[in-house]
Amino acid sequence: MFKREDTRVVEVGNLKIGGGNPVVLQSMCNTKTEDIKGSIAQILRLAEAGCELIRLTVPTKEAAFALKEIKAASPIPIVADIHFDYRMAILAMENGADKIRINPGNIGSRERLQAVVDCAKERKIPIRIGVNSGSLEKEVLEKYQGRVTAQGLAESALANLRLVEEMGYQELVLSMKSSDVLMAVEAHKIVAESCPYPLHVGITESGTVWSGNIKSAMGLAMILGEGIGDTIRVSLSADPVEEIKSGRLILETLGLKKGGIHVVSCPTCGRTDIDLISLANAVEKLVQSYPDKSLKLAVMGCVVNGPGEAKEADLAIAGGKGVGLLMKHGEVIRKVEEKDLLSALKEEIEKYPD
Repeated sequence: MFKREDTRVVEVGNLKIGGGNPVVLQSMCNTKTEDIKGSIAQILRLAEAGCELIRLTVPTKEAAFALKEIKAASPIPIVADIHFDYRMAILAMENGADKIRINPGNIGSRERLQAVVDCAKERKIPIRIGVNSGSLEKEVLEKYQGRVTAQGLAESALANLRLVEEMGYQELVLSMKSSDVLMAVEAHKIVAESCPYPLHVGITESGTVWSGNIKSAMGLAMILGEGIGDTIRVSLSADPVEEIKSGRLILETLGLKKGGIHVVSCPTCGRTDIDLISLANAVEKLVQSYPDKSLKLAVMGCVVNGPGEAKEADLAIAGGKGVGLLMKHGEVIRKVEEKDLLSALKEEIEKYPD
């Protein structure tokens, strides 16, 4: 099996994908690419949240031409997403795209695909070959009695990959998306057996912040946990910044990204004499302002078990009736009124060494 450390290294702008390099976190703008100011503003917000690679749709000439100005203002590499028109892929590369995403089956004739590959080869621009369970080739569906299967998804992905390989290009990343979590997991396992290229992983059309996060966390954890996957996107029907926040937490939880404040909080019980739910949510929001801090923070609901449960945390709060204990490495350092707990915690976070 080709795991992260075994795959080829593909360079996208200043990023190195594959070959054991850190898993890259990406998202996609939901602005109209022709809206240059709006697209740049969203990219800057995403980059601040931790996005490392951003994709923009390029359905028109105006969108392709807009890439030049967007690229100049973007702190992170740009991927141009092309669906049908091969000319848009070429225009996007001519206007500064660091990478393009295509589904070869949607591009048209072999000659048109060859024109895209030749342009990418000339400019040394990587291609992400992306296939989707919702648009499998007719012959693949017929082979499996009209059903979409993990095997069929994998076969389609590998066939499209080989097609571009035959055209003499190997600066490739492969993705195969499905909204079915278990199908996506199985397809990635099949492909990883024979594919030496980096894999972009995600559960497509996963849903809202609530349902999409659950599906994405399950699917990505199962795939990444196998040592498979070099870039990820959490696809949500939400502000793209939410995708980055969720993706960062998934990678941090799996030990695939360093940094960030890891918050643990108790589920509350009858002993809780503090508004722990509001406090925990406020703490979770607070720590997002410190992406470069690396520590574990516990929010506990009572002073009976809280100190013991928080011993392994770097910083902790244990709430009481109208008050709370502020702790560092399991030792009580301050007793604070409930209304001042958040601000006191903020002070300690800022003093904590990076």
